[in-house]
Amino acid sequence: MKTELKKWTMEDRESLQKICSSADRRYLAERMPDPYTLEDAQWWLEMVREKDGKDGVFCAVVADGEIVGNISVEKKSDVHRKDAELGYVLQTEQWSRGIMTQAVSQICRIAFEELDLLRITALVYEPNLASRRVLEKNGFCLEGIMKNAVVKGEQIYNLCVYGKLREEQI
Repeated sequence: MKTELKKWTMEDRESLQKICSSADRRYLAERMPDPYTLEDAQWWLEMVREKDGKDGVFCAVVADGEIVGNISVEKKSDVHRKDAELGYVLQTEQWSRGIMTQAVSQICRIAFEELDLLRITALVYEPNLASRRVLEKNGFCLEGIMKNAVVKGEQIYNLCVYGKLREEQI
């Protein structure tokens, strides 16, 4: 199976809406609207058009010619301006196929080439073992665990802080 990243376009609105509407939200931040509408997709794609290449790298994840996920590396600011945060979501029916492992590898390479970064950070809820494996397969190191750092609904999670340095990518 071939996994590729492609830049988002306004024509991808329905694909983005489908991905975000059907996402397994157990380990996602609550800022993503639910339900996720075409208007939400339009807003997000407009933000991407403004920030892509300057404040981050934003891509659709394509597997076997179909958009199946979303991935981004967004720069931080102020004293953290040489760091960026990795985030991704994949349709549940595409899990366990190696798609996100390949996508993370590709976007990290692009982000270190295009953005002035020293590191990329990823934050993962401790029980999200699949996402932790994706990061570890891509050379991210577990740098620490923040105890009781996430409250999602009635659930309290520890938050795993992963990092990958520029010199580890090259």
